Amino acid sequence: MTGIIHIAAALMLNSEGKTLLVRKQGTTAFMQPGGKIEQREQPVQALVRELKEELGIVVEPCAPTYLGTYTAPAANEPGWSVQCELFRLETDVAVLPAAEIAEAVWVDASDLADFDLAPLTRDLVLPLHFD
Repeated sequence: MTGIIHIAAALMLNSEGKTLLVRKQGTTAFMQPGGKIEQREQPVQALVRELKEELGIVVEPCAPTYLGTYTAPAANEPGWSVQCELFRLETDVAVLPAAEIAEAVWVDASDLADFDLAPLTRDLVLPLHFD
């Protein structure tokens, strides 16, 4: 049986065309910043909350652009899938990993071979930007 984890995440881009990837503590896969959508929370509200909690950045709810819903196997929960409400966000603010985030890195297409990528990130999100 497969469960579904509902998340909101950001394809964050800086002015150099790099995208931000994060890795949670105790894991190896890098993915888009974001997190679980709480009950009675709109996806953009979840994204704004998660970005503040995990990276210390404040984002106005009108700043992210909605890109759609994407589903893929969960990177860290075997037998589960993530259903992601994906947003694009352009920013050059400094990010500070906090909460459960162990590492945050800005990458371009030439860097990707060096990273273990979550299925959603590898198969669906990064092709939106780098292909």
